[in-house]
Amino acid sequence: MYRILVVEDERAINDLIVMNLTEAGYSCERAFDGMEAADKLERESFDLVLLDIMLPGANGYEVLDFIKPMGIPVIFITAKGSMADKVKGLRLGADDYLVKPFEIVELLARVEAVLRRAGKTANELEVGGLTIDTRSHTVMRGSRQIPLTAKEFELLLLFVQNRNIALFRETIYERIWGGDYMGDSRTVDLHVQRLRKKLHWEDKIKTIYKVGYRLEI
Repeated sequence: MYRILVVEDERAINDLIVMNLTEAGYSCERAFDGMEAADKLERESFDLVLLDIMLPGANGYEVLDFIKPMGIPVIFITAKGSMADKVKGLRLGADDYLVKPFEIVELLARVEAVLRRAGKTANELEVGGLTIDTRSHTVMRGSRQIPLTAKEFELLLLFVQNRNIALFRETIYERIWGGDYMGDSRTVDLHVQRLRKKLHWEDKIKTIYKVGYRLEI
């Protein structure tokens, strides 16, 4: 399980991020100012840091300087959304930059992408009685392989990486098919129905009325 340090001084935002990361299967520790973050980084081991810029004690840029020799990837999470701020953050060594307010789905996608680029993402996931191999694109239940199409496998990963979070149909379409959602849900609905049937997850992939779907694990 990957450990993430969430450094954010606004308690409500910190709580929301930690809650959703925990539901997605990550282990989280929190800090509310720059000095507290530095203390925890010195004492404990983390795979990723989510770091606000405007912090009491020591700001995010100063904390980033402290982190860089450790080789821990960092995602800035901040209200400072100008292009100059983004360029500064990335040039100073942040691995990604997310501007508030943001969708939790986007946060989880960026966390997954940064961990993957850092070589920290596991090749195998164990979820709901299944073993999912992200390298070979195979899904096993015990010793039996479950045959999935490429799109079905991508859809399964999307649900697993966002488990217990409601996903809008348009979000699913844009993430899996890569185009603009035109309001026709038949493609998404058909693939979800086929995935449910193949995995015997009729009771796990829930339909959320007028929204989309949620994997409840």
